Amino acid sequence: MKKSGILNRHLAGALAELGHGDGVLVCDVGMPLPEGPRVVDLAFRAGVPRFADVLDGLLTELVVEGATAAHEVREANPEAARLLAALPGLGFVPHEELKALSAGARLIVRTGEARPYANVLLRCGVFF
Repeated sequence: MKKSGILNRHLAGALAELGHGDGVLVCDVGMPLPEGPRVVDLAFRAGVPRFADVLDGLLTELVVEGATAAHEVREANPEAARLLAALPGLGFVPHEELKALSAGARLIVRTGEARPYANVLLRCGVFF
């Protein structure tokens, strides 16, 4: 059995398939899931797992060269906004635009977060 890192086999496999420029949407339970992208649903119950924990785990596994979030997060969810502030190349768009952009993601990771606008679209980079 794997001892460390991401233990969820569906998520570990999906991350291994990502390439440069691929999009990964990390979202709360309220975000509509578009048809098309692969979805790994980690939601267990409201608030579990937290957006912060999932994002932290993903950032240990991925190289991120850019990120996009809804500009509404800054006012509606300051805790999530603080987490996102450390992401490279962070840009903000209206929430409706983020929902539209999510259809182009290669992978969607759904958390159990139940607070508004805890969503971010990560753009994969390369480690070399």
